[in-house]
Amino acid sequence: MRRRDFVRAAGGATAAGAAVGAGQPAAAAGGEEGGGGGGETVPAFGSFLDDANGYSEDGIVDARGEDAVTVEVGAGGGLAFDPPAIWISPGTTVTWEWTGEGGAHNVVANDGPAGLDSGDPVESGSYEYEFTDDDAGITTYYCSPHQSQGMKGGIAVGDDVETTTIEAGAEVKEPIEFGVDIHEHWVGISVMLMMSVSLVFTFFTLKYGESAHSSGAD
Repeated sequence: MRRRDFVRAAGGATAAGAAVGAGQPAAAAGGEEGGGGGGETVPAFGSFLDDANGYSEDGIVDARGEDAVTVEVGAGGGLAFDPPAIWISPGTTVTWEWTGEGGAHNVVANDGPAGLDSGDPVESGSYEYEFTDDDAGITTYYCSPHQSQGMKGGIAVGDDVETTTIEAGAEVKEPIEFGVDIHEHWVGISVMLMMSVSLVFTFFTLKYGESAHSSGAD
């Protein structure tokens, strides 16, 4: 059988799967096409994952070459898949392991070639799926009881998938810090200007006022 697709109750035999994080973020790994300093290449999961809990493009886990990967179900306070998005090779077995948090969950395909379906929502257990060449591409999925709350995920299979580039070196510009509020700077400048004008006025008044008084006396 090329594909294994089943659910096992918690407490049974240990599921075949690498620990979460066995891979590394695709952006850090650079992908096979990203190289070159112009940005990092990651799978394009599309808008479906935009509001997925815990998801970010630079957090996509590149687990290509791994035989097995584990995804936690009910992570992040109980309403997230962790990692929410992974990039794997055909032949990899992915095991979804329930954490017991967040109530009853399941794994259901949203779009893509892989027929993910763990069945009815349950509070504990595991679901295992072996991805083959038939599953090559991008498959997104969700937990049916909590989809509207952002419990979504995605799996990219193989190297021939649609990708996007994360711009390298892009940094959020922070406002310039002067040490004190800009309003305080203007107050200080105004005070200094007024003091300077006052000193100049006093100087000319004393100098020329005294000269005028002396001339009048003569």
